[in-house]
Amino acid sequence: MTTHPERVPTVSVIVPCRNESPYVARCLDSILANDYTHNLLEVLVLDGQSDDGTRAILDDYASRHPIVRVLDNPQRITPVALNLGICAARGEVLVRMDVHVVYPTNYIRDLVAALQQTNADNVGGVLVTLPANQTAIARAIAIAMSHPFGVGNSYFRTGVRQARWVDTTPFFCCRRETFERVGLFDEELARHQDGEFNARLIKHGGRVLLVPHVVSQYHARGSLRQLARMFQQYGYYKPLVARKLGRVMTLRQLVPPGLVLALAATATLSPWMDGAAVLFGATAVAYLLAVLGVSITAGRVTGLRGRAALALAFPVMHFSYGLGYLRRVTELALAPARRARQVDLPLSR
Repeated sequence: MTTHPERVPTVSVIVPCRNESPYVARCLDSILANDYTHNLLEVLVLDGQSDDGTRAILDDYASRHPIVRVLDNPQRITPVALNLGICAARGEVLVRMDVHVVYPTNYIRDLVAALQQTNADNVGGVLVTLPANQTAIARAIAIAMSHPFGVGNSYFRTGVRQARWVDTTPFFCCRRETFERVGLFDEELARHQDGEFNARLIKHGGRVLLVPHVVSQYHARGSLRQLARMFQQYGYYKPLVARKLGRVMTLRQLVPPGLVLALAATATLSPWMDGAAVLFGATAVAYLLAVLGVSITAGRVTGLRGRAALALAFPVMHFSYGLGYLRRVTELALAPARRARQVDLPLSR
């Protein structure tokens, strides 16, 4: 039987952006360097009222490249940007791309091909996490964000050897009709809107595929303060997603809040309950030994300063996430009908 190649679809790339002047040019350069046929491609950049010079950079790219369009996102948060982009897009396939990432030339072509050749509803690639700069802290953050001890079985961060079905990917490559069937992104979720969307997609019978040969380079945050802010937001929005879905998405998201809760509970009860102090000490020592052990092995090429920085990065990630998670659980318990409010943290990634 003669087989016919799949028709090459039109593609709309959707890029949320706010105050990303250090990253936006190299991101757009990598998108424009993709080998997907440009007359089948458009790039929509949703600018969230940038005030750091980003908008001037975007306008310059739009003036020089006809496929680039800059749209306004007055609400400034990512899910609104994504929904505005989806509604404005002309393509048959929609691909989200992030400003903090540099993409290989095969990115669009191979994700679209995987979407056409499999029964996947969403396809994503692997992220290689790079340091924001060459300081010991920045390098440690990059290692921690791609290590199983830091992010669990988040396969798009830790990598895979062959294509596999997963619970989520960081970005999306979907047919337009997928959004018509499942719905748009939840605009209450300033963080983790991609995880909620993928969980909703799977709930509707969809499948999410991670492919190993499409590898992008993600630039991580450069300081422990920025890392703490980001992971606090990640943790903060997870309980709201669980409430919306009626279930916890993955067990890995319960580990950091479980650790924080166990330490807080045993420390609080130790003056009144026999054995609580012992449990607190045992839990704290076990965690400390795990951090030190992983930091020594994972940071073996970074030297003593790098290992020390890694021993700080892991707890910052875990405790920031856990505290954000528990804070949101408390808020939902005290005021379950209240809508999610924005965390008092920077809106940009």
